[in-house]
Amino acid sequence: MSLLNEILDYNEKFVEEKHYEEFITTNLPDKRIVILTCMDTRLLELLPKAMNFKNGDVKIVKSAGAVINHPFGGIMRSLFVAVYELNADEIYIIGHHDCGMAKVKPEGIIEKMKARGVEESTIEQMKFSGVNLDEWLQGFDNVTDSVRHSVDMVRHHPLMDKTVPVHGLVIDPKTGKLDVVIDGNKDENR
Repeated sequence: MSLLNEILDYNEKFVEEKHYEEFITTNLPDKRIVILTCMDTRLLELLPKAMNFKNGDVKIVKSAGAVINHPFGGIMRSLFVAVYELNADEIYIIGHHDCGMAKVKPEGIIEKMKARGVEESTIEQMKFSGVNLDEWLQGFDNVTDSVRHSVDMVRHHPLMDKTVPVHGLVIDPKTGKLDVVIDGNKDENR
């Protein structure tokens, strides 16, 4: 049995037995917060629990390393939708210690792409299309600096409401301890 079939079998029972009822909520975040965090598997349940959030409290956007690498990419669009359409009044950028993006090197990813069948000519074509793969795939050296960078991109974006506090934090993926990098409520941070 494939993993997809296992998931679908479980899902059928989940729906039949109405386990979904405990998760019923609206599409608007009760606590009026949107969080950008990493897609790391250790944070799936830990981060909301460490912050005392339950289903329906917040919007959560995930990206590798909680990084915003383009001011007009999908991550920024999601943050704008959360603020302007879904009533989020605060933004939290939450990176984490021991992040895989701190170890990511573009040449390693490119080699793995080739090993999985991506042709060298396709990789070369990216360069001619104006995509700098080395820059686009680059990880970061320091999670605190990375969080600061993402906070700055949001805070200084010309389309962002300047009254929305943008906070930067780093979570320990083992204990859930949060360290504040930037308190968006302080005037010097706006």
